[in-house]
Amino acid sequence: MATTQIVFETHWSSEDNDRGIASGWNHGALSVRGRELAAQLGSRRRDDELDAVLVSDLRRAIETASIAFEGTDLPVLHDWRLRECDYGDLNGAPVEAVRAHVTGVNDRFPGGESWAEAVSRVQGALADVVGRWAGGRVLIIGHMSAYWALENRLNGMPLESLGAEFAWREGWEYLADC
Repeated sequence: MATTQIVFETHWSSEDNDRGIASGWNHGALSVRGRELAAQLGSRRRDDELDAVLVSDLRRAIETASIAFEGTDLPVLHDWRLRECDYGDLNGAPVEAVRAHVTGVNDRFPGGESWAEAVSRVQGALADVVGRWAGGRVLIIGHMSAYWALENRLNGMPLESLGAEFAWREGWEYLADC
């Protein structure tokens, strides 16, 4: 049985993050600091024996990957399934308004999706990663939805724990058996 190594990094700080806005499916551009941190991501991961980089198709994630891996031959593939949760009518609303709206993982945002639906969508992408790069090492650059999906699928974290305290760090490493 082959094991796929998955490295997860969040996109770097966006202008919306700096303003306390929950972008959701809005694209959002990296802030000046976010672009600096994306360059540092590249320094950390360029020689990490990666087979590919998979990235959400939202601008802030694409920009992170573009800066980090500029000038390399590493394939950078965009996948819409790695997007953040769709907050629907609340895409672009203040973070506190988004957090206050949903109390359970199955509660849908008005005109959007639930966190459970977002995690399920991302897990479809993860299944493809494990199948395509069996025995390889892949970096995923995404959002909280990808973090929760990885934690649920590969570490057994119950969906009901979504939204638990999140401690940011420079990358998470996962092993997925094929």
